[in-house]
Amino acid sequence: MLINLICFLADVVFQRFGVDFSHIFGLHYLTANGFHIWQPLTYMFMHANFQHIFFNMFAVWMFGRTLEHVLGAKRFLSYYMVCGIGAGLVQEVVQYIEYATTLSNYSGVDTGLAVIPMEEYLNMMTTVGASGAVYGILLAFGMLFPNSQMFVFPIPFPIKAKFFVIGYAVIELLSGLGASGDGIAHFAHLGGMIFGFFMIMHWRKKNSNGQFYF
Repeated sequence: MLINLICFLADVVFQRFGVDFSHIFGLHYLTANGFHIWQPLTYMFMHANFQHIFFNMFAVWMFGRTLEHVLGAKRFLSYYMVCGIGAGLVQEVVQYIEYATTLSNYSGVDTGLAVIPMEEYLNMMTTVGASGAVYGILLAFGMLFPNSQMFVFPIPFPIKAKFFVIGYAVIELLSGLGASGDGIAHFAHLGGMIFGFFMIMHWRKKNSNGQFYF
């Protein structure tokens, strides 16, 4: 959480001097001029605005502290990082499919304000935020504590964590397939959950007593 807050504040401060950290450290499309090898790691520490970082860090605090207690600090950190990086990789794959099937047929894109060259548009396809890692945390909470009761506004009754997670996954899938154009990387969120699922299944082994450990 601290690194995310430091990076957010640094981005706000340096923007006053014309330095855009989100452009430097955010995840660009693989073939764009702005892509750099460090971005699949650094993008998860950058956020678009205060609301973006607030809700992400609130979720990390709310669910992550329980997972850290269960998994241990080192294992929780590795899980967080893998989910975040995995989410970025999935986002790159989805953007590649979009480019290969649609965008590659055009030399420019009409943004509504102007027609810009395709190379410039690809450089605008930038992903920032810890949401992929956060969705991995939600997935882990639902798998480790499936029957925990949760109150979710505006639902007037408690629901089990496993249904909460399934509901979020379905919403993200439908939102991604719906091509809503809302600027949210829905498939990156699902990517975080997918990588988290396989990581937990890798850890979930039986010990000599037939019990699970993580």
